Amino acid sequence: MNGKNTFIIRQSDGNLKVPEARNTGFTNQFIRKNLYHTLEKISSYRFARNIIAKQIERRVYSSMVSKDSPHLRKIQLKKFYFLKALLESSLKNMDKGYFSFDSFKRLLKVFIGQSFIEPEISQQAARKSFKDQYEVEPPAFMVISPTQKCNLNCTNCYAVSDKHCMATLSYPVLHRVIEEAFNKFGIRFITISGGEPFLYRDGNKTLFDIFKEFNKIFFLVYTNGTLLTPNIAVRLKELGNVTPAISVEGFEEQTDNRRGVNTYKKILGSFRNLRNAGVPFGVSVTAVSSNVDILLDDSFYEFYFDQIGATYMWQFQLMPIGKAKDSLQFMVSPENRLKLFRKWESLLQEKNYCVADFWNSGILTDGCIAYGRKGGYIYIDWNGNITPCVFVPYSADNIYQLYKNGKSLSDALFSRFMKNGRKWQNEYGLNNQKKPDNWLMPCSIRDHYDNFRKKILTGNEISLNKEAEESLQDDSYYEGLVNYDKELNMLTADIWEKEYIKGS
Repeated sequence: MNGKNTFIIRQSDGNLKVPEARNTGFTNQFIRKNLYHTLEKISSYRFARNIIAKQIERRVYSSMVSKDSPHLRKIQLKKFYFLKALLESSLKNMDKGYFSFDSFKRLLKVFIGQSFIEPEISQQAARKSFKDQYEVEPPAFMVISPTQKCNLNCTNCYAVSDKHCMATLSYPVLHRVIEEAFNKFGIRFITISGGEPFLYRDGNKTLFDIFKEFNKIFFLVYTNGTLLTPNIAVRLKELGNVTPAISVEGFEEQTDNRRGVNTYKKILGSFRNLRNAGVPFGVSVTAVSSNVDILLDDSFYEFYFDQIGATYMWQFQLMPIGKAKDSLQFMVSPENRLKLFRKWESLLQEKNYCVADFWNSGILTDGCIAYGRKGGYIYIDWNGNITPCVFVPYSADNIYQLYKNGKSLSDALFSRFMKNGRKWQNEYGLNNQKKPDNWLMPCSIRDHYDNFRKKILTGNEISLNKEAEESLQDDSYYEGLVNYDKELNMLTADIWEKEYIKGS
């Protein structure tokens, strides 16, 4: 329908039509300064929410989709659709009472207000100081796995975690790392992974001490969901700066097959606890050969978004390393990966479901986000090993050793390993965003394994587990991933060229 408050037009074929960017009288700077204040109104003026949402869409579109943007037009549109879907998912769950107004305002203040729209002065100063000192931008966020311990024993776990694993970062080191990320990198968003994060304890300290002290940081916690009691949910709501992403494998049969009998029932209870408390949450799912048909069916997304009340969904694709080293057959085939890409496009643009696939959605992040690049991240595990990515089990530095030698977390960004990765990212398209290489294959290790082995690894890194070490000596593993990448490239190269390079 048309009207002055309508921005997105739904065509007769059901597809979304976005009008060309027009001169609305707003400069990008004005838009960015006023968008947060407009967003705030949503939680205060419930009955005018739809009108305000359309105003926000109009401003976001004007800011993101422009001839002056360094990005290809189709990439600009995908980024816009993603933010639009996130906003619509949030509003829908607020209306249902699953997402409290207080939590929404806190998310805006901590994540959107400080990070996306107009960083606070101290954050801007930290980033500028880092760039002045090191001549590169600091990473935008960080992933930390403070403990390897887990109460489950999932098949093909990339982290090789179970109840027998006891490796845990000491609280003083965990605290120091986050403090340095906050003050020196200007980071205001941190992801916590594992192991099972809610099992973390060092003495009488838990993650809740971190969440409470660093209340200007927004935390996303990947969890198996079995420990989210009503009491924990209320504590998360009171904090307001934490969102859990709960792992599923599909529905009950698929989840219990990988994670253990009755796990799914516990997860459903945790979803209920979070809804009752008004805590925004998401769903995390790993795509493998055995569940790909479920992930290609709209009913999967309709269930978790419309019935369960998820605000977002992160999809991963099995990285055959760790417990999965001998399980190349569990990877999604190149043909099905392409189908998942097309499904993601329709979910985002037609269903308005906020879904991101960390391999198929590389266009949202300008390719690979590892190696501590600008806009990217680094990863620290339970032993203090610092790696370019959660799914790259090789490390050139350890935080305990750096601190012992009088160095800082910043020094880890400048190992030859990290610099090799950033060099590849720049050459692959980050420094040429009007004509980048194929960002439908963004991952430096899974999508470009031959290059990773020959031009990014230096030979001086340590392997984080025996499976990672063994994979470097396994010719069949090498050939399996290289052949996978060649086949995927054959399927996606023309799509990238025709739809993104020439189509923009």
